Amino acid sequence: MAVEWGSAKKGMFEEGKIYLGTSRKPDDSLQKPEFLKLKYANRHGLITGATGTGKTVSLQILAEGFSNAGVPVFCADVKGDLAGLAAVGNMEDFLVERAEDIGLDDYEAQEFPVVFWDLFGKQGHPIRTTISDMGPLLLSRLMDMSVAQEGVLNIAFRIADEDGLMLLDLKDLQSLLANMASRSEEISGRYGNVSKASVGAIQRSLLVLENQGGANFFGEPALDIKDIMRTTRDGRGAINVLAADQLMMSPRLYATFLLWLLSELFEELPEVGNTDKPKLVFFFDEAHLLFDGAPKILVDRVEQVVKLIRSKGVGVYFVTQNPLDVPDGVLAQLGNRVQHALRAYTPREQKAVKTAADTFRPNPDFDCFETITKLGVGEALVSTLMKKGVPSIVQRTLIRPPSSRLGVLSERERRKILDMSPVSGLYDETVDRESAFEVLKKRANERAKAEDAERKREDEEKIRKAGSRKRERVSKPRRSGRQSVAEAAIKSVTRSIASSLGRALVRGILGSIKRGF
Repeated sequence: MAVEWGSAKKGMFEEGKIYLGTSRKPDDSLQKPEFLKLKYANRHGLITGATGTGKTVSLQILAEGFSNAGVPVFCADVKGDLAGLAAVGNMEDFLVERAEDIGLDDYEAQEFPVVFWDLFGKQGHPIRTTISDMGPLLLSRLMDMSVAQEGVLNIAFRIADEDGLMLLDLKDLQSLLANMASRSEEISGRYGNVSKASVGAIQRSLLVLENQGGANFFGEPALDIKDIMRTTRDGRGAINVLAADQLMMSPRLYATFLLWLLSELFEELPEVGNTDKPKLVFFFDEAHLLFDGAPKILVDRVEQVVKLIRSKGVGVYFVTQNPLDVPDGVLAQLGNRVQHALRAYTPREQKAVKTAADTFRPNPDFDCFETITKLGVGEALVSTLMKKGVPSIVQRTLIRPPSSRLGVLSERERRKILDMSPVSGLYDETVDRESAFEVLKKRANERAKAEDAERKREDEEKIRKAGSRKRERVSKPRRSGRQSVAEAAIKSVTRSIASSLGRALVRGILGSIKRGF
């Protein structure tokens, strides 16, 4: 599905490669250009470094390179400056100087085809999924549930599947949970204990999630994966930029959303095997948020997805400050590395530097551990995969300057890009079709009407019987009102006994009804 927007300038693109920068010899003289081969770009990667050392610029130039190579990109804009990809870069003196320093003779400004997305629908097109698509595992992670609560949530999904209830948005799940609470004894007998306390705790978590803006994320129309895998008429890949500055205020929602998107790519895309270039590259910025406090089952699932998704043609690049933020099982699968400066003032920082240094194929010209602590801004240790997937010898590299703008867009510029977007109008309006909320509400109304009709029928039956008894009493012949003393005494005793039995019977019936309620 080709679209046309923006203008194309190939710039530093070389067939089958993305130019990252130029490495230097120990005497600071230029050595050779450093490239990322597209054939191995789906073997994943890692961009690390302390704040302010140039990680965002490295992400930006990679996104530019992939786009020019015809590879769509998805990335989160945590600070707002990745939006500059959509604008022609300013040829600032320090950028031109860097280009001269690394021998980049054809350096020129360029804009890129960008599609803006936003979970809150303010700085980009709304991006949604359904409760059913998110699934109980990710929802449990999102709401930090206990084991018991996660079990109840799994039962809720099972009931929805068996009853044909669509869980599209938060009110669907809330309605189902309320229904489960009212039938807790029945459900517990079929699936295991479903306590009202656990249901109530989940409902409170849903309320917190809704207050954090989670309601904007769940609903329809849900994101079609094809819409983040677009290319332009001139063959460039679209760069999908998720506005995440506000989203970062809810870090668990941010991490869960990106993990959901990654899992959707894994589930929906077909196997493609080894290709000349990726079908999509996915940048996971602030990657530590994914793994902080994550249960083992979730970490194992991430490791499995990262391991297998490359066969779907997707490259995943984690961006974080510290390589220790990424579990060893995931870290081992990240073949392309860009390591910016790290400090080693504390024992943990020293461990991080050692971990980073040990993951590189050593270069006899310098000590990795020492070099990492002395790298300047815009300088990095780079190692990428070569023939047969073997990592290259690590090189101290001056990262090339970006061709797009360094910095944010104005509101007017962003709005213009949104208006020209190829997905404009596809996701802007929500659709609320019949789902669990409406179905359960209809069932409750029908049940209430049936109960009212039954009570009315019972009342009419009582009135009919009472009228029948009255007619029987009227039709009987009247007897003389006079009675003997003996008759009066016997009638008094009989009336007393009957009245006592009647009161006991009435109390028993009402007591039974009350207990039923």
